[in-house]
Amino acid sequence: MAKGTTIRMWRRTVFLLLALNVIGFGAIIVSLVRLQLINGEQLHTMAVENQMQNTSLNAQRGTIYDCNMKELAKSATVWKVVLEPAFITDKNRDLIANGLSQILGMDKEEIIKRSKKKTYYDELKRKVETDVKDQVLKFKNDNNIGNGIRLIEDYKRYYPYGTFAATVLGFTGSDSQGLAGVEQQYDSYLTGTPGKLVTAKNAIGTDMPFQYEQKVDAKNGDSLVLTIDEVVQHFLEENLEEGIVKNKVGERGGAIVMNVKTGAILGMAVKGDFDPNDPFTIADKTEAARINAMPQGEARTTALKAALDKQWRNKMVSDTYHPGSVFKMVTASAGLEEGVVTENSPFYCRGAVVVADKTIHCWRTYGHGAETFVEGLCNSCNPVFIEIGQRLGPERFFKYFQAFGFTQRTGIDLPGEARESASLYYNQNQLNPVELATSAFGQSFSVTPIQMITAAAAVVNGGYLVQPHVVSQIIDDSGNIVKSVDTTPKRQVISSETSKRMAAILQRNATVGTAKNGYLPGYRIGGKTGTSQKTEVKIRTGKDEYIASYCGFAPMDDPEIAMLVYYDEPHGSSYYGSAVAGPVFAKTMEEILPYLGVQRKYTDTEMKKLDVSAPNVVGKSVNDAKNTIVNSKLVAKVYGSGQTVVSQVPEPGKTIPQNGTVVLFTDTKSASNTVTVPNLVGMSLANANKAAANAGINISITGAALTGTNPVSNSQSIAAGAKVSPGTVVTVGFIEPDQVE
Repeated sequence: MAKGTTIRMWRRTVFLLLALNVIGFGAIIVSLVRLQLINGEQLHTMAVENQMQNTSLNAQRGTIYDCNMKELAKSATVWKVVLEPAFITDKNRDLIANGLSQILGMDKEEIIKRSKKKTYYDELKRKVETDVKDQVLKFKNDNNIGNGIRLIEDYKRYYPYGTFAATVLGFTGSDSQGLAGVEQQYDSYLTGTPGKLVTAKNAIGTDMPFQYEQKVDAKNGDSLVLTIDEVVQHFLEENLEEGIVKNKVGERGGAIVMNVKTGAILGMAVKGDFDPNDPFTIADKTEAARINAMPQGEARTTALKAALDKQWRNKMVSDTYHPGSVFKMVTASAGLEEGVVTENSPFYCRGAVVVADKTIHCWRTYGHGAETFVEGLCNSCNPVFIEIGQRLGPERFFKYFQAFGFTQRTGIDLPGEARESASLYYNQNQLNPVELATSAFGQSFSVTPIQMITAAAAVVNGGYLVQPHVVSQIIDDSGNIVKSVDTTPKRQVISSETSKRMAAILQRNATVGTAKNGYLPGYRIGGKTGTSQKTEVKIRTGKDEYIASYCGFAPMDDPEIAMLVYYDEPHGSSYYGSAVAGPVFAKTMEEILPYLGVQRKYTDTEMKKLDVSAPNVVGKSVNDAKNTIVNSKLVAKVYGSGQTVVSQVPEPGKTIPQNGTVVLFTDTKSASNTVTVPNLVGMSLANANKAAANAGINISITGAALTGTNPVSNSQSIAAGAKVSPGTVVTVGFIEPDQVE
């Protein structure tokens, strides 16, 4: 019995063991089949991926050019210094940490700590310049360091002209992404496609026993060709900045130069601005000092953010304002187009008009009296435009308000354009008598400067609303055109005939009307001034603050260029657009129109006042030189005792006013004589001429002196107190000081 039981138990045990072996080995076989045959390819891929290290290689950001292919923004080569901890051993750890800490200006202990990581790639420092890269390479070579330190090519954005066109160009962030301006607007084109460096590695990040490295080159970004002209932009910024200082402008100023036929922006500036090479530094030193004096905390952080946002903000695109009397050219265009007025339509201004029991004043409180429509525009008379608005009525007025583009964004290719909002203007149903009256002369609604100049361009270009833009082409790395901008007008808002009539009226306004401070002889300037109160400031603070502007065109026989000058809160001797913005417009146009190839065409009246060219008398005898100068309707004055002219001032070919003095030097000693430039600002034309003659210099006059009835000098090209050669020509600008629109 016992023996039988033992045999049965043994057999059961053997059977159980065999069963367990079969089940166990079966499971192993099934697993092998699954791993090898079913999931083998997937697992192989995972293993390979685990053995590969991918390092991203940045693409070179596209270049930004002006319209003449001058580089305004480009990417310079810099380097990433990368630590490879998996290759660093205790033998060279201290050496590497000590050397890199000195070269990179980093803490040695931090580098030691990071060198002990179980990783293949650790960026120590980004965007180091070539000189630092060279020091790292020399350190590696001098100490026979192979793996452990890697240098990877990278790129840094560079703006060679500093603050130039800052609000148009914008800037990039730490990862080379566009954060403002065209850098942001066209970021997807400029960025390019990153490459990669693929290297074999094992589980802890070191190289495999075999060598494997593959480099996939980055694809450089596309480049932009702007409509901005570097020369035009230079003149614009220089004169705009000068006007800010002279007029003590509190909230910055801006200006736009536009091709009225295509919408191309030749220049756009906002001052004060910032340096795109260092955008996170407050450019306004007074504001920077104020913020730096604040204790650390939320208030300081908020103030810093506000200051940065302000200096980055493109007022020409992002700010809204009451356009004031500049808008009257739109109301005038609508009136002519609809036939509710003609050039000779009679009006009468008593200094104020009552609309729905509300008295609305003209800027000239005692009135303009009897005047025609053209005279009303040249006088910038509010009652005239109130009546034109009434004749048009709400429906027709709003039709043109909408057609000229004031109810929607212009769509300019810059970020931050102010959003269209029904709260900014009155629609047709909201234009009650008072609202219609004030809207007709440019108050009670808000627009952006880019909207205003775009509408103004349509007034004189044949009636076409164009698309404003700052980029003309996008080109690839090989110079091939990727995209060109379509300059087809959006629509025609007034007839070409009405546009021609408006051009003639606006030219008259710049010659004898309120816009005469922007007058330039020979250039057929047309223009309109604007002075608008900042009602929101008045409501908030009780203070009277204004925006002074001037919008003008040239040449009015075939308009090409429009320019809008805009100053926010001037605090100088005047806050009127004519006195504040007009002279800046004139000075800038006088510089850019010859550059753009616009030829002067003088009237007979202008010819009589025209400057002449100094004849070349160098090398002639004194008597012959005098005769030549007198025949040129000039006066000769001789310095020295020699018999032959060795030099002259003004130099041959330089302009000099008629009846001006040419100084002749007959020896080198006399040529060293100097005179002191007097203060010529704040004088009548007669007194300025007298002061110049007494000082032994010549003056050339610009601005309202040629057309005004009571001009006063407000600028001079050479500062008072400067030492110059006798006979030097100083350009003196004049304005009509009692012009208040």
